[in-house]
Amino acid sequence: MNPLTQRFSERNDADYALSAIDKDTWTLVNQLHVKKCIAELAHERIITPLLLSEDNHEAQEWGCYQLDADESGISYVFKAKKLALDHWFIDSETIEKRKNDEWVPLDSLLFIIEFRKSLDIAEANLATYLEEISSTLYSSAYKYTKISFSSAELVNADLQKIESAMNEGHPSFIANNGRIGFDAIDYHHYSPEAGEEVELIYLAAKKDKVFFSSIEELSYQKLIHNELDTDIREKFEQRLVELGHSNENFIFIPIHPWQWYNKVVNVFSSDLAVGDLIYLGRSSDQYLAQQSIRTMYNNTVPQRHYVKTALSILNMGYIRGLFAHDMSSLPKINDWLYGVVSNDEYLNQKNFYMLREVAAVGYKSCVYNYDFKDSSPYKKMLSALWRESPAHLIETDEKALTMAALLHVDVKGDALLPLIIEDSPLELEEWLTHYLDVYLAPLLHCFYQHKLVFMPHGENIILVMKNNIPVKCIMKDTGEEAYLLNSDLELDEPVSKLSIALPEELEILSIFIDVFDGFFRHLTAILFEHMNVKDDYFWSLVANCIREYQSKFPELSSRFEKHDIFKTDFSLSCLNRLQLRNNFEMVSLTDPAEALQFQGKLKNPLAKFK
Repeated sequence: MNPLTQRFSERNDADYALSAIDKDTWTLVNQLHVKKCIAELAHERIITPLLLSEDNHEAQEWGCYQLDADESGISYVFKAKKLALDHWFIDSETIEKRKNDEWVPLDSLLFIIEFRKSLDIAEANLATYLEEISSTLYSSAYKYTKISFSSAELVNADLQKIESAMNEGHPSFIANNGRIGFDAIDYHHYSPEAGEEVELIYLAAKKDKVFFSSIEELSYQKLIHNELDTDIREKFEQRLVELGHSNENFIFIPIHPWQWYNKVVNVFSSDLAVGDLIYLGRSSDQYLAQQSIRTMYNNTVPQRHYVKTALSILNMGYIRGLFAHDMSSLPKINDWLYGVVSNDEYLNQKNFYMLREVAAVGYKSCVYNYDFKDSSPYKKMLSALWRESPAHLIETDEKALTMAALLHVDVKGDALLPLIIEDSPLELEEWLTHYLDVYLAPLLHCFYQHKLVFMPHGENIILVMKNNIPVKCIMKDTGEEAYLLNSDLELDEPVSKLSIALPEELEILSIFIDVFDGFFRHLTAILFEHMNVKDDYFWSLVANCIREYQSKFPELSSRFEKHDIFKTDFSLSCLNRLQLRNNFEMVSLTDPAEALQFQGKLKNPLAKFK
């Protein structure tokens, strides 16, 4: 059965679309999501739970809290403990909802409606935001009902098995798996948790209609010869010849199948009709969607590149396309970043690497590039880039996993991190020290030595393990999410796009926000819940890592003093506030600092170790 026929066959099977939805699972995922809503919205000070009483629950300083909704007569009560960085660790089993003195079931969608005034979300955006929440719940239900691997089974699993097993999206956003645009059948085909192999669709575009660029040592011809088997490449080239075209006048563009069916065929029908775009066929290689949804891993030949494709679905604050005009600059920017990282002796010692985006192509339609605002989703519907595979950085006695896996908890409630540590030959302190040495220390060096910052959250980092000990750290997705802060380097175009100016006091926030609050805050909760590790213990190891790094570079002492990582407090940056303000374009990538939403200060857990 061909893929399109199969899709329509499945659409007639209502049970297939409903397979993840049942009352018990829906009750569970709502309970867990209400817990996250309360925790993250309280962290961002959008809502304020009131302390009713304190107890000594399990020798930890727990309290009983009440949260009153904007709507009269509705309140939530629960037990929680506040960890460092105002992280609300809530016992989900204790959450109860009272409406007019009656206990009623938990419902995340109703929670958003009940607190919509506090959320300050525009009426025009509310329904779409609710759809994102509903889709996030559907995603969670699917993960809890599919036949999945336990955390114990993932301890020695490979990268792709782990990638498809993750139960949670971004740890801070409460609407983190919206994927608005996917229907129920699409979800089962294209979501990373489905783990379904897909073939990419290839188009040929006239050279004068595309932005194409690549790193210096990689020509277009070499790229295509490396990425496509000889038989499929010759098949594509023969199709062009049969249509009376010369191969030399066209550039191949890989397309996500969803994008082909839902956008390209319709939106670019004129370009297809006149031959500016030509359908070639499907790839012979099979690809797996990564957690970042539009990045595809070559599961047939893992040494070949990731392919990141435009995917015009609404997911976590953006339409997930790729701007066509940006494709002319990303490889050059990546090449410059790669030069900085690969030529730094300290980063080499720490086994810190980055995966380059080595080539990119974007189609410049004469219609949809005409006089629309720069952020128009129509300008980012038909683009793709090729990113290096991590395969060449992993030795035969090593394995890789997404850093998001350190926060993974399986459907039975078992966390993966404690099992990885237990399987390694190291004790907890040694293991965490190794982890901080390969992850945090290089990021500190990039900031203090090079004024360079990345977006190093869980799914943007690949950890390489040997005997389940972290030995390497690999950064990815650097083209749009790396910045050079207040640098006096004179850079040529397009690399100069990296350089941004901002108030000096905001520079160190890149570490505080993206690493401390964005990842370590959630990591300490895993350590606390599943290993009974107090957060002060973890932060003392972070302080040790920083002091050890600083001792190696006395020449940077003025930078350490100016950007004091042991300062008393730092500004609280609020991610959910960003999405609530504009869930269609959360942040302008051309000026990310301008859009930041701050709400008071967080006490720095490192201050006591200064």
